[in-house]
Amino acid sequence: MAASLDVLTPEFKEKAQALLENCKLRGVVMRPNETLRSPFVQARYWRQSRTIEEIRKKINELKQKNALFLAHCLEVVGPQHGDHVTNAIPGLSWHQWGEAMDCFWVVNNEAVWSATEVVNGINGYMIYAGEAKKLGLDAGYFWKSFPDIPHVQLRKASNPAKVFDLLAINDAMEQTFGNTQP
Repeated sequence: MAASLDVLTPEFKEKAQALLENCKLRGVVMRPNETLRSPFVQARYWRQSRTIEEIRKKINELKQKNALFLAHCLEVVGPQHGDHVTNAIPGLSWHQWGEAMDCFWVVNNEAVWSATEVVNGINGYMIYAGEAKKLGLDAGYFWKSFPDIPHVQLRKASNPAKVFDLLAINDAMEQTFGNTQP
């Protein structure tokens, strides 16, 4: 099932819909699998490839900076296991702000996750990233240090810490997600 675009900010939702339609017009079906992501889910993703020492250090750092809700998110999700999928701690991904979307390419009713796959002379992820760029979106496909092929976001700023201070991020996350379950 596709992730809902209705949870995105109005500006990004409009561009996300246009992006999916533009891809479809070029013969590429992209399906959203993640849009708005809670800071608790972000914490799970961030923790899953890190040692307990790294995690404790980050939690303590957040507490020292009085970002108590962000520290809480990292603490309460508990141990996680898996591959490295993000450098962003809770609140520092545009997904938490409704300004990012991840999609996968659908070919013959099956998900294609390979960034290098070519079907009928087309690389769906390349089309997706190119169309995103035309709409003024930032496509993770083009990122140099940590490419995130399925990801597109509204802002060029790599993360919310480039736009807001940590306490403002902490407060926004607590206001939006403070009453949700981890």
